[in-house]
Amino acid sequence: MPGTPGGQPVTIRVGQAGAPAGAGSDAGVQSFYDQVGGRATFEKLVRAFYAGVSADPVLYPMYPEADLEGAIQRLTGFLEQYWGGPGTYSEERGHPRLRMRHLPFAVNPDARDRWLAHMRVAVDSLDLSPLHEATLWDYLERAAHAMVNTFD
Repeated sequence: MPGTPGGQPVTIRVGQAGAPAGAGSDAGVQSFYDQVGGRATFEKLVRAFYAGVSADPVLYPMYPEADLEGAIQRLTGFLEQYWGGPGTYSEERGHPRLRMRHLPFAVNPDARDRWLAHMRVAVDSLDLSPLHEATLWDYLERAAHAMVNTFD
């Protein structure tokens, strides 16, 4: 095959078993979602996070009290889809468009730092392996920084 090393096709590999990228679970590769315990883990994470948010004087007003359970379900669905679980979030809500969905809220560095503090407590409550914890935390930290939309 032209353009490939030695004329051979290139197969991208992932995981310890070296299964081809994009291979389903039948190839022995589990998603991050499955590796950390599936929906139960993400529900525990999000509920612990919102327990902190509900006592936060800056963040809590951003969440309509009547729809706090809805917010819990939306974040759980988003995270489980992002990490390789069911695609229910996009089926119900379309493309995540995280920045667009957060524009109505003043997400300044203080709000970001508070969000991260509550999420840190929630992540720590999961007792994940060091690799899984670091992988999850890296994403959450990057996502929180990307949501900042004002410095007021």
